[in-house]
Amino acid sequence: QILRTFTTDTGKILSARITGNCASHQRQLTRCIKRARNLALLPYVSR
Repeated sequence: QILRTFTTDTGKILSARITGNCASHQRQLTRCIKRARNLALLPYVSR
């Protein structure tokens, strides 16, 4: 998935410094990732 490219191997959200997003896009990305976790499309933690 596209959202997995913005998370680490363990499932944490990458910072804007690493992803290269501006602040507003980083907030939008964070909202989308958290929504995908709630809908069980992304895992909260992956081992």
